Amino acid sequence: MTTMPETVDAFHRGRFHLIQPLGQGHRSGMDAMLLASLVSCRDRCRVADLGAGAGAAGMAVASRIEEADVLLVERSAIMAGFARRSLALPQNSYFVSRVSVLEADVSLNGKARAAAGLPDDVFDHVIMNPPFNDASDRTTPDGLKAEAHAMTDDLFEAWIKTAGAIMKPGGQLSLIARPESIAEIIAACGRRFGGIEITPLLPRAGENAVRILVTAIKQSRKRLALRAPLIMHDEGTHRFSSEVDDLNNGRAAYRRR
Repeated sequence: MTTMPETVDAFHRGRFHLIQPLGQGHRSGMDAMLLASLVSCRDRCRVADLGAGAGAAGMAVASRIEEADVLLVERSAIMAGFARRSLALPQNSYFVSRVSVLEADVSLNGKARAAAGLPDDVFDHVIMNPPFNDASDRTTPDGLKAEAHAMTDDLFEAWIKTAGAIMKPGGQLSLIARPESIAEIIAACGRRFGGIEITPLLPRAGENAVRILVTAIKQSRKRLALRAPLIMHDEGTHRFSSEVDDLNNGRAAYRRR
């Protein structure tokens, strides 16, 4: 039996730790932390992290928000295994009772989805960092990474449909994606979600966006809003801006307007 190389990585300035594969599969970083920052709860809330991988974004939510109960939903048994092992780390003991792992395909429909453990109208928040590479893009010999990164036809439609089904009316959808996916995301939200807020993420002022942060509310009829961009780095330095650093390290939430 071959053992996959792995690392134990600290997030939120060491507040929680994540076991993830080294040299294979998808490795979580700032994208996951920014996605987690989109969740804000005043009272007890239930959060589903769709396509959770090793669980970075969902665990970041649980780390920052004591009122959040989080379900990590991941199709890959290997990545779900990493998430379960991370939950067993002593550094994560303070939130382990509020986080669980479900092996399930996000694209399941109706009764099959409910039977897999994703019933309708349950969650207050659904977060997702869907695969972002078109399937026709350059391929990788790493099958685990290819599965995590390759976008299939109608992926946003399938994932956002599931989010709309399992979320309570008035619940919030949050996702991070590449800017070129903006039209597909808006189309997939359709009549399921309104009040879409889109925030471009820029490396530096004046540069093109490398990611977009998107939130939307189930059954809302509010209009779309394009928010001022988040600037990752201060001018002339590689340091993160103070706002992005706070979001990345779990010291603040990026709340809707």
